[in-house]
Amino acid sequence: MVTDTLPTRQARVIAVSRDDTHRFSKPTVDSVTLIEGWGIEGDAHAGPTVKHRFQVARDPHAPNLRQVHLLHEEVFAEVAEEGYSLAPGLLGENITTRDVTLLDLPTGTVLRLGPDAAVRLTGLRSPCRLIDTLERGLMRQLTARAGDGTVVRKAGVMSVVVAGGVVRAGDGISIELPEGPHVPMQPV
Repeated sequence: MVTDTLPTRQARVIAVSRDDTHRFSKPTVDSVTLIEGWGIEGDAHAGPTVKHRFQVARDPHAPNLRQVHLLHEEVFAEVAEEGYSLAPGLLGENITTRDVTLLDLPTGTVLRLGPDAAVRLTGLRSPCRLIDTLERGLMRQLTARAGDGTVVRKAGVMSVVVAGGVVRAGDGISIELPEGPHVPMQPV
């Protein structure tokens, strides 16, 4: 049950990406089909159990909390100030958003994408050293230290599909905050 819905008149999907093979970057496509409890149809990371190679090695039967990766477009401008060039799909995200403060949302937030689809946020994506294969030093741009010394991860958020549907660039996004105390997202 949802206790609060945030107004997001301008929040939009700006690109969608998928890849049926485990590669770091994903090509953008016209649309993706989200399947409840599964992920994105035709994507290598879809399924009820973990698909990320590192996690499969640890426990191949663990639930897949990383069915759909979302990344905020605003990070592209942030890293561009330091001389790096990013575009949708390059960091392996499935859905690139605009005007959604993804990193500030609590665990359990539901994002409604377009007319039918919805995902529930499970945690932060932890940037890995493969990011530097795109551009040397990029990983350092996607992590920072807060004033208290904690690591700030800027490589997007992970989610599970709670309602299926087709998602396209230009689709609106609405945000439904979870009931009860809001718990900050941790890496998954």
